[in-house]
Amino acid sequence: MNAYDEYMRGIVQPMRQELVDAGFSELTTPEDVNEFMATAKGVSLVVINSVCGCAAGLARPAVREAIAEVKPDHLVTVFAGQDREATAAMRGYFEEVPPSSPSIAILRDGQLEYFIPRDQIEGHPVEQITDHLTGVLKQTCAE
Repeated sequence: MNAYDEYMRGIVQPMRQELVDAGFSELTTPEDVNEFMATAKGVSLVVINSVCGCAAGLARPAVREAIAEVKPDHLVTVFAGQDREATAAMRGYFEEVPPSSPSIAILRDGQLEYFIPRDQIEGHPVEQITDHLTGVLKQTCAE
């Protein structure tokens, strides 16, 4: 590992830990992603994490608030720009959606049910994102 990679690993650790502390499992390799997707039954919330400010100030706080109210069956995350292969593997399960990060996917039995791209996160109040995600989770988890 080169000095840059080591530096970035240290920088992003708190960004990773924020979701892990909220109950998310990190999928860091394509094998992790494929194993999860092969066995995921029920509703899964997938956060495509990022180092950007809108992930820190909007996406991660909104996700934490939403899951405090409605908890899907599975909480997983991949980190765009850091775990590139894992992120690409996850995005491969919903290729119809253009890649964006941060973003939030809601899956049922491994199939995409709903997607919140970066343009519905960046520039929006955190309360609006929280309400949006909470509403989608309530509807999806009730079905």
